Amino acid sequence: MSQRQLMRTHRIGSATTLVDLKHHKVFDVVLGRSEGSLRAYLKRLPGREHVRVIVMGLSETYRRIAQEYFPNAMIVADRFHVVRLVNQHFLKLWQQHDPEGRKNRGLLSLMRRHHWNLSSVQKERLRQYLAQSPVLQALYFAKQQLNGFLVMKSLKRKRAQKMMPQFLALIAQFEQSPARALAQTLKSWLEPIVRMWRFTKSNGVTEGFHTKMEMLSRRAYGFRNFENYRMRVLAQCGWNGVINRV
Repeated sequence: MSQRQLMRTHRIGSATTLVDLKHHKVFDVVLGRSEGSLRAYLKRLPGREHVRVIVMGLSETYRRIAQEYFPNAMIVADRFHVVRLVNQHFLKLWQQHDPEGRKNRGLLSLMRRHHWNLSSVQKERLRQYLAQSPVLQALYFAKQQLNGFLVMKSLKRKRAQKMMPQFLALIAQFEQSPARALAQTLKSWLEPIVRMWRFTKSNGVTEGFHTKMEMLSRRAYGFRNFENYRMRVLAQCGWNGVINRV
């Protein structure tokens, strides 16, 4: 691995996939997803001290693994997973405030989407619905404001520093609301999340590999031998002609 090697871990059943985000290829697939099951592999992994960036979902297990075995790497939260977490928390709160409205598929589609992507007609329909519940309305627009921060990327350092007080103030508002659990998670992952503003890589590449890997498994009606599965993945998802077993 080079000094600019980008790696990411992703759960696939009971396996962990390491992906090179720079060269868009699967680096390896390792059986297990806990620190105990990955310890022997990671200790022998050559060049791990040169890894500079690791992109991951908000998994405490993988964060601890990254901190221990990749001491020089900067952890960056994956934007898709952060936005999804925010939306999941909001949908749960919506369910609590209006269980019947939550069942409406049309409203569900509007609630899930970014407000700035809605048409004027859709915005008006949503406005009329939210006007019936001031608490839900406040939560919705706070969620939209939060997502507005989360989707930003490629920011210059000065602009990112200027945005920080606003971002922290918004999280503080969530702490005083029914979304306090979300605020606690955001605070726990604050640095990796803020790094998304400067770092453009995401796990979209890995999600694509994940789909290919699931197709490989289905075509083979599952794999009884993990090593056969691993070699097939390496061959189909970026194998460079050399298979090294660490």
